[in-house]
Amino acid sequence: MTSVKIIIDLLTDVIIPAFNEEASIGLTIGAIPRALVRHIVVCNNNSSDNTKLEAIKAGATVVDAPEAGYGNACLKGMAFLDSLDIKPEVVVFLDGDYSDYPEEISVLLNAMIEQKADLVIGSRTLGQSEVGALQPQQVFGNWLATLLIRWFFGYTFTDLGPFRAIKWSKLQALEMADKNYGWTVEMQVKAAKHKMRCSEVAVKYRKRIGISKVSGTLKGSFIAGYKILWTIFKSI
Repeated sequence: MTSVKIIIDLLTDVIIPAFNEEASIGLTIGAIPRALVRHIVVCNNNSSDNTKLEAIKAGATVVDAPEAGYGNACLKGMAFLDSLDIKPEVVVFLDGDYSDYPEEISVLLNAMIEQKADLVIGSRTLGQSEVGALQPQQVFGNWLATLLIRWFFGYTFTDLGPFRAIKWSKLQALEMADKNYGWTVEMQVKAAKHKMRCSEVAVKYRKRIGISKVSGTLKGSFIAGYKILWTIFKSI
């Protein structure tokens, strides 16, 4: 079994894109095992509530991402890390809605070390999800997207889950560009095209606090589904 010291020696930073998550961001930050991470970077995606204030109160570094879009927020977080004198070895991405279990960061990092992986996806499909946490359109979308990735790129994933860990050098090599709903699938498609070592671990998942900007509305689900499929097909 990998020792805790080995995990701690893996310099890890966390990026959390957040839009109007004042009720959940403090809980999310508070559940992160601080012994395992250096910086917790909350990317405030033009929130109209007190997300920024609550994140600061919880001890995170906040960077502003005024241009709307999940991917844009992640890119702002990456830009902040790139400005540091000492870059991280690993970056963990997770959502700020408290649907993920941040304490499972250790599970992702252990898998990265033990399986010598460049990218580790926290799979909600392999893990235990609270009833109602994943909407039917999410389940179907994940199934279809991962099936297409397997067909076209020869890589097997079970989820496009936002909770993931990736080596910083590999993340930069991907030259991520998507600024909204295609962020997660872009990372997995590009990792496959770059022949990176990818792995999945089972993670738990619960109902988010608040209404999802994607699966919570018919319009959001349609736009996200279209963007995910477009991202896959344009990469063939």
